[in-house]
Amino acid sequence: MAVMNLLQAVNETLRQEMKRDDRVVVFGEDVGYEGGVFRATADLQKEFGTDRCMDSPLAESAIVGVGIGMGINGMIPVVEMQFMGFVYPAFNQIICHVARMRNRSRGRYTVPMVIRMPYGGGIRALEHHSESTEALFAHIPGLKVVIPSTPYDAKGLLASAIRDEDPVIFMEPKRIYRAFKQEVPEEEYLIPIGKAKVVKEGQSITIISWGASMREVLKATEMAEAKGIYPEVIDLRTISPIDGETIINSVKKTGRVLIVHEAAKTNGVGAELVSIINEKAFLHLEAPPTRLTGFDTIFPLPKGEHHYIPTPERIVNKITELVNYLT
Repeated sequence: MAVMNLLQAVNETLRQEMKRDDRVVVFGEDVGYEGGVFRATADLQKEFGTDRCMDSPLAESAIVGVGIGMGINGMIPVVEMQFMGFVYPAFNQIICHVARMRNRSRGRYTVPMVIRMPYGGGIRALEHHSESTEALFAHIPGLKVVIPSTPYDAKGLLASAIRDEDPVIFMEPKRIYRAFKQEVPEEEYLIPIGKAKVVKEGQSITIISWGASMREVLKATEMAEAKGIYPEVIDLRTISPIDGETIINSVKKTGRVLIVHEAAKTNGVGAELVSIINEKAFLHLEAPPTRLTGFDTIFPLPKGEHHYIPTPERIVNKITELVNYLT
């Protein structure tokens, strides 16, 4: 075992996958010589050379476009968008080509690429550096969307993403890049894409979250337990495809559900989860499925971000409200 933070887990996974398969190529803005703005690709160019870890022009559409060509022709590109808020110029490539190539060619061609991006707020950055728009990608057929919340999950999920035959959007919650460390196996391992994790067993209410918000949820859970409320906590891990089975089994047990995410509320992933729960577990509900989220505004400037991101206090208040619903 090695003790590492989430950023180190990403770096170690990239290194192991590049060693394992010489088709894996890493590129993006400043990922080579500098090792990336957060140093997620530190020292990869030194180890593997400029042919396999290289800097790109400041052109997101070109980065993804080159990755498409590489993927179709047998390589495995792992490209980085420096921040999630910079990915929008590449949307045409992602929607029109990355996601559709298998369908368009009736299976003759695939694009086995990973598009990595730091996402979310909490580092006192400007608005384009603090986006949480995972729902945009989850709505596009042909894409898998993965968001880890721990170093252990980051390593296993990123390895699975790189080995997947189809494109994967891999979002890294940057405010927890260096927030904590945990033991992570040094050897290679895989965590299946599309499978949620029950982080904590409980019976009072189901709480569903992902990414950096899991930290706030777990703090709120401790506060709730001090009040005699015992939530069951699910880390979704994969936004698309969603693991409906794990969610429904939990909601049928608890009868209540709270979904917590940092992204804006309207048309977010939480709305899709509510729909799944209403369709599959409606008769088991003892309170309305509820979302606690960011607000329907542009992410605020640094002095205001603590008002936007759901806090443990807001979460535990909502937990208490739902547990006491109609009692």
